[in-house]
Amino acid sequence: MSYDVIDHDTFACSPPKLAKSPMIKLDDIHGVLPFDGVRNPGSRSSTSHRVWLTYKTPANNWKLKVGICESAAEAAVSMEFLIDPDIYDVRFQPLTVRFQCDGKSREYTHDLLITLRNGHRRLVFVRNQASLDKPKTWREIAAIGRATPPSSANDMIVVSAADYSRQRRENLFRMHELMQQIDTEADDLTLSAIEGTKSIWQMRDIFPHVDLPQSRVFRACYRLIARKKLIANLDHVIHETSRVEVAA
Repeated sequence: MSYDVIDHDTFACSPPKLAKSPMIKLDDIHGVLPFDGVRNPGSRSSTSHRVWLTYKTPANNWKLKVGICESAAEAAVSMEFLIDPDIYDVRFQPLTVRFQCDGKSREYTHDLLITLRNGHRRLVFVRNQASLDKPKTWREIAAIGRATPPSSANDMIVVSAADYSRQRRENLFRMHELMQQIDTEADDLTLSAIEGTKSIWQMRDIFPHVDLPQSRVFRACYRLIARKKLIANLDHVIHETSRVEVAA
């Protein structure tokens, strides 16, 4: 009996190359402001987790608006700013600059533009730690900073995606969602009960001291953590048995 043996080098080992898919574009959503970034990062990717979200800020008169992020870390960074009471506005993909680095001309679109209530504007550069460990990345960041018009922002910060563990990202996503579910009564009663009790160690210790359904108190605790009224470890699952304490 004979067998036809195909030499290893004669067949393709890599996946077939497929045509590039077009950008994903959202149709207009009734009652929601559209995405207004200068670049749509909503392409399909097998390596990066694209995130579409809706958010509210005082700059938009608390109307829902669409934001698009190139990665889960970038989305988590944006949500950490969005739940901060000192933030006035958050813009996604706000401006593109052309810069020169290592003899090559390139374009870069900034990830986020944050505006504080005092008027201070800050550009945010989000990148994974492996990239930030390379000297070339820092040369690019310096070139981007020089190419960015001074009128665009007061300063620029660099954020490592490594600072946002998967659990921290999940907690920020939940806090951002719950911050949009306003329940002032539950928040005030829960905070008052915590401040008036010295025996609070875990979140479940709060429940007997608040005359509300446990589900409302649980959501209130999330919002109080987001508002920095309560302290919890965001790199752990925030649950009934989570260690919580009143912020100083």
